[in-house]
Amino acid sequence: MRELEECIVAEGIVKPQGVLKVDAFLNHQCDTELFDHMGAVWARLFADAPINKILTIEASGIGIACVAARHFGNAPVVFAKKAQSINLDGDQYATTIYSYTKQREFPVIVGRRFLSPDDHVLILDDFLANGYALEGLIGLCDFAGAHVEGIGIAIEKLFQGGGDRLRSRGYRVESLARIQSMDGETGAIVFA
Repeated sequence: MRELEECIVAEGIVKPQGVLKVDAFLNHQCDTELFDHMGAVWARLFADAPINKILTIEASGIGIACVAARHFGNAPVVFAKKAQSINLDGDQYATTIYSYTKQREFPVIVGRRFLSPDDHVLILDDFLANGYALEGLIGLCDFAGAHVEGIGIAIEKLFQGGGDRLRSRGYRVESLARIQSMDGETGAIVFA
């Protein structure tokens, strides 16, 4: 998606250790018009899938998923929470994921009443690097018996291999910007 790539080049900051900072438009300050265009592209890419629910993880995926949901008949958006709270009541699906950017493990939790065997899920997230967060979300869907119809990613860092692993397991992954390489010293970004 050329528009997203242009935003990455214009406003993204390449940091050491394979980190791309895109907080100016994607995961701190949100460009809702860009999110809307991204949702339209995912709707076209997944037009053949019977999606009735969108799943993401807090916090960066929530805005993207909520705006994109409009293009999927206003499908409900469920987000996995990263911590137990008194607001989470009843039975829950839970697993643990490792965050590449935070360099630690998090629990991820979804109330059982929000995922079921009747759900055809599109997982949406801002980044795909090593794929651990997505593996956790897939695991929650597996616990619920929900069918994962596909995975929509804003930015995939191909050099970290997570997308290849998911695709090799048969998951349909549609990434809107695919980065082949980044240079933390020069700030150069090479798109696939």
